[in-house]
Amino acid sequence: MARRDEPFFAFLRKYIHGGRIVAGLGHLLRDDYLILAVLALVVGAAGGAAAIAFRELIDLVQMGFFGFASERVATFAGALPWWHLLLAPTAGGLLIGYFIFKVMPGGRPQGVAHVIEAAHLRNGRMPVAAGLGAAFASAASIGVGASVGREGPVVHLGATLGSWLGRKLHLDRAMTLSLLGCGVAAAIAASFNAPLAGVLFALEVVIGNYAIGNFAPVVIAGVTGTIVSRLRYGDFPAFIVPDHAIASFAEFPAFALLGVFCAGVAVVFIRATLAANTLAENAPCPRWAMPGVAGLCVGALACFLPQVLGVGYEATDTAIKEMYPLALLLALLAAKLVATVVCIGFGFGGGVFSPSLFMGAMLGGAFGLVMIQLFPDLGTSAGAYTLVGMGALAGAVLGAPISTVLMIFELTGNYPLTIAVMVAVVIATILSSRIVGTSFFTCQMEKWGLDLEHGRESQVLDEITAEFMMRKDAHRILESAGMEEVRTAILSGGAQVLFVVDGAGRFIGTITLHDFAHALLDEERLGEEGEDHVTAAHIASEPEGILEAGDGLGKALVLFETCDEAQLPVVENLETMRLLGSLHARAVMVAYSQTVRRLRSEDRGH
Repeated sequence: MARRDEPFFAFLRKYIHGGRIVAGLGHLLRDDYLILAVLALVVGAAGGAAAIAFRELIDLVQMGFFGFASERVATFAGALPWWHLLLAPTAGGLLIGYFIFKVMPGGRPQGVAHVIEAAHLRNGRMPVAAGLGAAFASAASIGVGASVGREGPVVHLGATLGSWLGRKLHLDRAMTLSLLGCGVAAAIAASFNAPLAGVLFALEVVIGNYAIGNFAPVVIAGVTGTIVSRLRYGDFPAFIVPDHAIASFAEFPAFALLGVFCAGVAVVFIRATLAANTLAENAPCPRWAMPGVAGLCVGALACFLPQVLGVGYEATDTAIKEMYPLALLLALLAAKLVATVVCIGFGFGGGVFSPSLFMGAMLGGAFGLVMIQLFPDLGTSAGAYTLVGMGALAGAVLGAPISTVLMIFELTGNYPLTIAVMVAVVIATILSSRIVGTSFFTCQMEKWGLDLEHGRESQVLDEITAEFMMRKDAHRILESAGMEEVRTAILSGGAQVLFVVDGAGRFIGTITLHDFAHALLDEERLGEEGEDHVTAAHIASEPEGILEAGDGLGKALVLFETCDEAQLPVVENLETMRLLGSLHARAVMVAYSQTVRRLRSEDRGH
C-alpha cells in the first residue's frame, strides 16, 4: 500500500521496478500520460454522473416546494396560486441561507470563480466537503425557484471530484490541474450534450491554456461525460433549435450592433450583481436571511412572469421558437435581469450561465423583431437573432467567447449562423471586458482581493520564508560602539549596511554610508557643544521595512518595491526583535525570476 506522503506515480514505478508486474505492463504504467488518460476517463464518467445526480436533486427539491418535477417550470408554476409563488422561494431562501451561513466556508456560496481560484492559486486543490455542500445548496436554490443557473454548480462539483482524485493519488500540481479540468469539461458536456463546448470551456476559462498535456485528457473526459449523460437522457441537446438561415450577409452589421447591446446588458448585469452583493453584506438584517429577501423578490416577479423561476430553459426554448411578442420579450429580459441580480447578489447558490442565455435570448429575439419591422426585405427570422444574442451575452458574461460560439454551433450545426454568432460574441466580449473586466468571475475575484495575473507567483514565493533565504552573516554592530568602530566596520569591512543591536541581540536600527557621512558632521557639531562621543545607537536609522522569520518572499518583494532599501533585517518576530540575519533585494528578485520561469515551463509542458 502506498504511503500517504508517497506520490502515486513514484509508488507505481517502485512497484514496477520491483518485478511484481510483467515488463510490458510496467512499461505502459511508466507512461504518465497514459495513466492520466485512464484517470480522465474515470473523472469524465464521474462528472457525467454528478451532472445527472444534480438534476435529480433539483427535481426532488422542486417536487417538495412546488409539487412538480419538470423543466417546464413556467407552465406548471403559472397554475399555482400567488401565495404559493411567494412562499416557496422565500421560505426556501431562508433555509438555504442558513445552511450556507453555517456550513459553507466563509458563510458564502461557491461557484465557478472558486474553481478558477483553485486552478490558478491553489494548485488545483478543492475541499470535498465544500464541494458537496455547494452542490446541495445550489440544487436546492434552483429547486425552490431561485433565478440561477445549474451549469456553474455542476462545474464546481465536477472540478471537486477531479481535484479529490488528484489529491488521493498524491499527484503533482500539473496532473491535479488536468483532472480538475477534466471534471469541468465533463460537467459542461453532460449539461448541454455539447462535448466541444465543455472541452473549450475547461481550457479557456478554468485552466487558461491549450497545452497538449491538458487538451488530450480533457477531451477524453468531455466525451465520456457526454456519453454518460446520453445514456440517461438520450441524444438530445439542451434546446431544440429550428433551422434558422441567414438570408443575407448584409445583416452582419445588425449582428454587430446586437453585440453592442449584449455588451451593455452584460455590463449592467455584472455591476448590478456586485453592487447587490455589497448591499447584502452591509444590510442591517442577518446575512443568512438575505436569500429569503431575494426569494420574496423572485416570487413577486413570478406572480406576473413565472418564466423567471429557476434556470428558465422553457422560456429560452420558447424564445428560440419565436413564440413571444416584443413586449413580453422585453419584460422577461428586465425581470430576469432583476431576479438574477438579487438571487446571485443576495447569496443564493447557483451559476450565471443559464440566466445569461435566457437574457441573451430575450434581447436577441426583441432585437430581431425590431429589425424585421424596420427591414422586412432582409428575410432572416427573429429566431436567428435569438441564438446570436444567447451566444453574445453569455460570452461577454462568462469571458468565454470560444466556448459559447462552439456551443451554438453544436446546438444548430449551422455554419453561416455560427459566423454571425462569432461577430456578435467578439464585439460583446471586447466591449464588456474594456468596461468591467474579463468576465463576471474575474470581477468576483477582484472583489475578493485576488490577483490571477501575479497571484500564482506570489503564492509560490510565499511558500519560501525570509529565514530560509536570508544571510546569517549580517554585519552587526553593538549600539554602544563609537564612531571609530563604526568607521572601521563600514569603510574597511566593506559592509553596505550595518545592523545595530543591543547586548541581547535585539535589533535597533541600520547604519548606511549615507548615515555615517551625516554623523561625521554631527560629530563636529557635537564636539563644539561639548559632546565627545557619538555611538552607533545615535546615528542608526529605522529601516522602512522589517521582515519576520516566517514572512514569505511575496511580502519581501512588496517591501522592496515600496522602499528604497537594498537589504532588510530579518527578526525572530516583532515582539522579541532578535536579529537573525538580512535579506538582499537581489536574492528575492532572483527567486522571483526563477519561479516565473519554472511555472511557465510547467504550463508549456502540460
